[in-house]
Amino acid sequence: MTMERDLDLRLVRSFLAVASELSFTRAARRLGLSQSTISARVRQLEEHFSQPLLDRDTHSVRLTPAGERFLTYGHRIIALADEALDESGFRHRRHTVRFGVSEDFAFTHLPAFLERLRIDQPLLDVELSIHLSAELHRRLRSAESDIILAMRPGPSRGVDALEVEPLFSDRLVWAARTGYQRPRGEPLPLVLYPRPSVTRDAAIGALESHGVAYRTAATSTSLAGLRAAALSGIGVMPFAESLIPGGLSIVDDPDLPPMPGVVFALATRRTPTRATRNLAQALRDHRADFTTDLGDRSTR
Repeated sequence: MTMERDLDLRLVRSFLAVASELSFTRAARRLGLSQSTISARVRQLEEHFSQPLLDRDTHSVRLTPAGERFLTYGHRIIALADEALDESGFRHRRHTVRFGVSEDFAFTHLPAFLERLRIDQPLLDVELSIHLSAELHRRLRSAESDIILAMRPGPSRGVDALEVEPLFSDRLVWAARTGYQRPRGEPLPLVLYPRPSVTRDAAIGALESHGVAYRTAATSTSLAGLRAAALSGIGVMPFAESLIPGGLSIVDDPDLPPMPGVVFALATRRTPTRATRNLAQALRDHRADFTTDLGDRSTR
């Protein structure tokens, strides 16, 4: 039996929606189609390849090994098809880009950036995902995101199938609620993201290299949780200076060791879509806005 060589783009789009949402119901809602239509299209695509692309039961949907392999190709196929239509002048269409950012950036600079993006790129729609840096890189590698802005320790370069470009640098500082008094004669209480975490590793590395005793007073995967803990006076947290959450200040304590600088880098796959390129350029155009308030941060 000879496999049909032509791919129906409608089938590919439906598969990508299910792979992104890991739900036929949400994929149908996203594409404005019925769940039965999405299911039928995925079955057609699986028949085309003569193997299952998704494992599904009543509770979950997962990619099979064949589905994982096709996922990247599917995104490239749709991106090239859309770009061909756009560049040929056949239509003016909206573009969607899946943008992953760290929560600390989302709480500070992201609203203003998205407002400028709406004005500069009115046909660009953004699907946001907020995660820790390690999860952002995982999602980019698995083609769940198109572009990410994530913190990295020191200089950045492309790895694997990714293009990595430094966007702006920052320094890590110790932050706590205004008026915080470090307990003397006790281990330094820390408020930290769980592992893996760039700021956690930098803080613990600096303390251990300077012989400063410490203990973990609170951890949270959520910036809201970390901020609440720090505002309660539980302890100090390592943070990028330009992204310190509201209500917290830099702790000016000569006994606390300095921490290394960090780089916020934008990363894409090596075959970016037009929408991805547009968002990357917007980030470059506005990079100066992300560090303009460094001199305004208060210290105690």
